Amino acid sequence: MLSLLKSMERLWAKLPEDIGLLLARFTLATIFWRSGQTKIEGFQLDFIDMKLQLGWPVMADSTLFLFEYEYNLPLLSPGLAALLATLAEHFLPLLLLVGFMTRSAAVMLLVMTLVIQIFVYPDAWVTHGLWGALLLALMSRGAGRFSLDVLMQR
Repeated sequence: MLSLLKSMERLWAKLPEDIGLLLARFTLATIFWRSGQTKIEGFQLDFIDMKLQLGWPVMADSTLFLFEYEYNLPLLSPGLAALLATLAEHFLPLLLLVGFMTRSAAVMLLVMTLVIQIFVYPDAWVTHGLWGALLLALMSRGAGRFSLDVLMQR
């Protein structure tokens, strides 16, 4: 039985780390992008004035409300915190997804995760711990072979 377990361990050690790093990047990018999407409205439709406004996304009213009354972040005004979070949750996941400046994007998302854990949802440590573990892996190992980081190094 011990021999079988040792054989399995050797097999698992041969799995390419790049696949795990790609999965970590994709998963984290999806989580943060979806959160960012809840903070914006892609277009506005006004039934009262019969106007349809297409174009640049705008921050949803609910976003500012949450940062003013629920999140209670120190040191930043609710408006600035809402804007920074919205921008970060759209820009940083794109960097992770393509694997460009991966370590820097992971550091910034880890800081964001720590702020959320400490000041916003302290009971969600299991979720934030998982995000943190994946972000730390990306910080220490990089994006892996399937990334712009590696392509640009060549």
